[in-house]
Amino acid sequence: MARRLRQLDGLNVSEIKGIGAKRAESLAQVEVNTVLDLITYYPRTWIDRSRQAAISDLRDGEEALVMGQVKRSSSRRTRSGRAIAEVHVFDGSSYLRCVFFNQGWRARQLQVGTTVVLFGKVERYQGRRQMNNPLVDLVGDRTGRIVPVYPQSEKAGIASWEVADWIAEALERAGELADPLPEDIRIRLELVPRTWAMRQIHAPDSMKDKDAARHRLAFDELFRMQTSLVMRKRAVERESKGIVHATAPPAESDLLGRFLQSLDFDLTPSQDRAIDQILTDLGGTFPMHRLLQGDVGAGKTLVAVAALLVAVQGGYQGALMAPTEVLAEQHHLSLRNLLGDLSVPDPARLGGERPLQVELLTNRVTGQRRARMLEMLASGAVDILIGTHALLVEHVNFAALGVVVIDEQHRFGVEQRAALRGKGEDPDVLVMTATPIPRTAAMTVYGDLDVTTLDELPPGRTPVRTEWARGPMEEAAAWSMVREEVEAGHQAYVVCPLIEESERIQARSATEEFERLSGDVLSGLRCGLLHGQMPGKDKEAAMAAFRRGEIDVLVATTVIEVGVDIPNATVMVIEDADRFGIAQLHQLRGRVGRGAAVSRCYLLGEGSTPEGETRLKAMVESNDGFHLAEVDLDLRGEGTILGTRQKGRNDLKLASLRRDRELVALARDVATEVVDSDPTLKDHPELADELRLLLDEEEAEFLFKS
Repeated sequence: MARRLRQLDGLNVSEIKGIGAKRAESLAQVEVNTVLDLITYYPRTWIDRSRQAAISDLRDGEEALVMGQVKRSSSRRTRSGRAIAEVHVFDGSSYLRCVFFNQGWRARQLQVGTTVVLFGKVERYQGRRQMNNPLVDLVGDRTGRIVPVYPQSEKAGIASWEVADWIAEALERAGELADPLPEDIRIRLELVPRTWAMRQIHAPDSMKDKDAARHRLAFDELFRMQTSLVMRKRAVERESKGIVHATAPPAESDLLGRFLQSLDFDLTPSQDRAIDQILTDLGGTFPMHRLLQGDVGAGKTLVAVAALLVAVQGGYQGALMAPTEVLAEQHHLSLRNLLGDLSVPDPARLGGERPLQVELLTNRVTGQRRARMLEMLASGAVDILIGTHALLVEHVNFAALGVVVIDEQHRFGVEQRAALRGKGEDPDVLVMTATPIPRTAAMTVYGDLDVTTLDELPPGRTPVRTEWARGPMEEAAAWSMVREEVEAGHQAYVVCPLIEESERIQARSATEEFERLSGDVLSGLRCGLLHGQMPGKDKEAAMAAFRRGEIDVLVATTVIEVGVDIPNATVMVIEDADRFGIAQLHQLRGRVGRGAAVSRCYLLGEGSTPEGETRLKAMVESNDGFHLAEVDLDLRGEGTILGTRQKGRNDLKLASLRRDRELVALARDVATEVVDSDPTLKDHPELADELRLLLDEEEAEFLFKS
């Protein structure tokens, strides 16, 4: 009978021949504890011995991967006491000298006769080829043409050839592996059998076989992930009652219609489509769970207001939760301006109407004012409540919460979002993000949500001109432009990565930069300071003064990253820009260019790493947040994105959201096909068993209850 992965996960690695208690402890340091962990400890690369670089062909200045045998190994100490190891490697064509600084132990590790794989930059020293501090892999005396090279831990002291031997033993003992993929689907997708794939990924007969094996096993990882997400989406649809909102009410109670007619501009086609999709959700029988993503300035707030108004016009309340007080206050100001002329039915009032009530709740709202607001909220007198995580506390009670909007949802944990939903009886949920992410990542991170994308900017928005000020002359030009824009009646931001000076990180702090700029570079201009550690009343006062035009230049940290909307701000200077990620830089840049005037963003800093240079160049070349998200994914990988995806076990060991974009979409389609025909996987026991390995108990119980 074929073994399921759960059975292998129940076997400790110490049961494999050659792995005693000491080696098991070493493996635990690289998170290999069970036989399943061992066989899914995949090679990080493969050496095709028939095509590997010969030492005699290496060129100076190039990076190269070579394999050979250690012919000489020694270590010594310099007069200053620094340890140096020197190893000579021969591959049949020539010798390569490898020098390891401050790694005297390499001489013991790389003893004469050891077969080693080296990766590093080739240099010429005293007429001989040399690598300094190359990466090292011990592969032993492998006789196959394709040699797997496994991730190794110097601390754990595990050699690649040892791992290969242990995995070969584990696969031999495991025998045939259960396949969770229905045979008809496997054949249709032209995927190789699982057992064959698992053997070929570790000991391939050819590079073509290795690729076919990787393709199948990567699909398995993505398929499991997508299946759990589709199951969650379908389970929520089955379990939740939902509010059937009146999306086409009588004219006298049509708040949404009156609001849209009051606007002095036309919606973009993207906004129209988004509102139509949301209205369809709100009129449905199960709760909306939709992600609204769009580039900076695409008009997400207006779409969110439409959703909130549908709730209010049906007699329910709306809630909008933001991650920071600054953003919550910005939303409160915007919504009050947008909705100030609207009224709602109230038989108790003279004339039968009262103004639509929009309130703000943060930790700064205290005492009698807070008590009065909570009383109004519980009675239904507050129609829309905007706030931070202060909305989540136990004594905040809604009379009838109908729609929840969560802004910049990636900043809130799963538990926080669930807590806000719990304030009502299955309210509709719209989560928004102004940080565009690639489609494959959205399909994975937000796979249990329907996704709506705003991919157009409202008319009148001018793209921001971005320049990288790399040296003193360019930096001086940036400050000169700040002065010119202020003299023209506009305002500016200066963004710093730290609040106070740090000896550990040499980056300009907001407080010191504020003092330097106001006293020297921008003397004569009205400068203000804003950072997250200021008391709430001081932050609000600084933002209010900037909005009123009483501050010319606001020196701030990333507290202004999201949502702050000052159309008169036309120039931004970002200090030490290479210390920010692409998404953060794009969000910061989005604080200017919010009006019709030409706006500029200056990125200051050298670009201290190749990755930093790539980020800054990408910012100069593109204003498209979706393009920048793809660049970011290629630079950082999916680890950061997946970090907030689920509480259970991470399953992506081979698959990559960058390299396997098409495979993600294919896995999603197959998962939908399987789940829609078998919602709790009763007819797919092997697949159900594997999903339980990845999910925490609470999630598994929710998905598999009949």
